[in-house]
Amino acid sequence: MHQRPTAPTVTTGRRRMARKALLAASALGVVTALMAPVRAGAAPAPAAPSAATPLAANGQLSVCGRQLCNASGQAVALNGMSTHGTQWYAKCVTDGSLDALAQDWRSDVLRVSTYVQEGGYETDPAGFTARAQKFVDAAHARGMYAVIDWHMLTPGDPNANLARAKTFFTAMAKKYKNHPGVLYEIANEPSGVSWSAIKSYAEQIIPVIRAEDPDAVVLVGTRAWSSFGVSEGSNESEVVNNPVNASNIMYTFHFYAASHREEYLNTLDRASDRLPVFVTEFGTQNYAGEGANDFTMSQRYLDLMKRKKISWTNWNYSDDHRSGAVFKTGTCNGSTWAGTGVLKEAGVWIRDRIRQ
Repeated sequence: MHQRPTAPTVTTGRRRMARKALLAASALGVVTALMAPVRAGAAPAPAAPSAATPLAANGQLSVCGRQLCNASGQAVALNGMSTHGTQWYAKCVTDGSLDALAQDWRSDVLRVSTYVQEGGYETDPAGFTARAQKFVDAAHARGMYAVIDWHMLTPGDPNANLARAKTFFTAMAKKYKNHPGVLYEIANEPSGVSWSAIKSYAEQIIPVIRAEDPDAVVLVGTRAWSSFGVSEGSNESEVVNNPVNASNIMYTFHFYAASHREEYLNTLDRASDRLPVFVTEFGTQNYAGEGANDFTMSQRYLDLMKRKKISWTNWNYSDDHRSGAVFKTGTCNGSTWAGTGVLKEAGVWIRDRIRQ
């Protein structure tokens, strides 16, 4: 893999009414001013999307059976992009780049990746919380869903950052408790730790989120860099036989097509027959997001996900030098984002798949 959480009934009812009001407001045209691009450094209140957007069309999401479903109970699959770490590549998440993602790429969702270590959240909790909220708000203003990614990586035990996670998700859930456009990803890539430890972590974080936001979908990372344990010699059975004790959740799976071959593809196929799965990160390269693209293997994964309505976000929406970053190096210093001229080979390929 890429190595680098029940409120009183009356309160829940009011929250659902507030979420519906946000969506209804767009149909009345009252959010035109809020749809204006976000100025650098600004952190606007969440805006309702315009009527033609994925968020307006689908509304509040929930898990129904093994599927992600919209407000009408119909199975949906979100396709979109993940940011790189916002401590490094915030310059790639701008008014122009998000306009391109929503309008030119026709993306349904933006995954906002807040690294915990590596110069991330632990160095400035308030600052990185505000930054994540700014990017989530900007996605909402363009009618996209936002996955709030707690990008724990090293250490691989999510319990090592339990207190920080509680603080972060309390703040995020308080802000977005009335908004239908968020999904909470509580542990990016656990590694070197048992499924039971990950499950224990999830069962402590999910109630923190649910105390503020009882309706939103929560995404739970799986063992061995979210491979359902395959990268450490296990498989999805450990989750199937011992699921997290919570409702309205999905489990995450990550793959990098040039490294993760038949065993991983078959695991995704089997797991999604038994569990609700969201592929919150994948690449067409090797597990480090580097090297040659394997578009043939990548297409096999995408065909499977399309057939089974599995949502996905691709890694990553930046101009990092690695082949997995969609923009050519230096793009984020400029102002041109739309079209294919600014994209690497992987960027051209994934843009085309999102637009389909």
